[in-house]
Amino acid sequence: MPNTTYPGNQLMRTVRKLAAAGLAGATLTGAALFGAASPALADSPAPSPSASAHDAAPTEAGTAFRTAVAVHQGQQATASASSGDYLYWMFPADAGQRPTVTAKVTLPEAASRHGASTWRLDVYDGLRRRQPCMYGMQSRSAAQDAATVELSCTLRPTVAWADTWSTDPLPGTYYIRLTALSLPDADRGLPFKAEVEPTVLDTGGAHAVDGKLATPLGAKSGVEPDGGWASGRWTDRWLWTVGGGLLAALAGVAGYNLTRGRGRPSRVPRGA
Repeated sequence: MPNTTYPGNQLMRTVRKLAAAGLAGATLTGAALFGAASPALADSPAPSPSASAHDAAPTEAGTAFRTAVAVHQGQQATASASSGDYLYWMFPADAGQRPTVTAKVTLPEAASRHGASTWRLDVYDGLRRRQPCMYGMQSRSAAQDAATVELSCTLRPTVAWADTWSTDPLPGTYYIRLTALSLPDADRGLPFKAEVEPTVLDTGGAHAVDGKLATPLGAKSGVEPDGGWASGRWTDRWLWTVGGGLLAALAGVAGYNLTRGRGRPSRVPRGA
């Protein structure tokens, strides 16, 4: 029998080669996409924007929400006040960020104090709703001879949108309040020093949601992240969605083409 190459068999071999090449390319593409996306999915510290030379760290605090002093992410603010005062600062937090606020209180001289004191750190969103801490020590007592007391509060990840009845953290301005909850009456008015620092952790697309706010909460206060508000404009969840859809489509086409001609006997021309 002569070695005859039939058009149908040749076409099938070509299709199979193309399908195999497409599947290999899809695998490489998916590996590249998922490789690029995987570091972002894990919680990784977001680089704190450095304040420019003219944006020096604040050295004072407000005494109410309306007079709160703005502080950048990753910037340490300081203030001197009297025991019993309420101190307020504000900072921005965007969608996909998990804020953490730390505070350190340098107490008055032990010889001038008359007993233990309890200090508290609270964080409020742009609607002035107190946000619960996921973890951290937001209230702590200091003995009479203690020199300092340190507090911290880590909030839930900020989401781009939530229902009106929800208390989920939303993008916008967040307020820090530091005060002494209890102290001897004789110790009220004694001077102390405070240090606060808000930082954020970038959670990537792990907490991305559909929808976004028209305007971040409290955005008119003049405090915003460097580069402006993202508010759900882009997350790495799109990489997973697009990459997964592309892989599924190419794998389906390749599998169909590879199995399309199996089980069919080759056609032998008459008279061969």
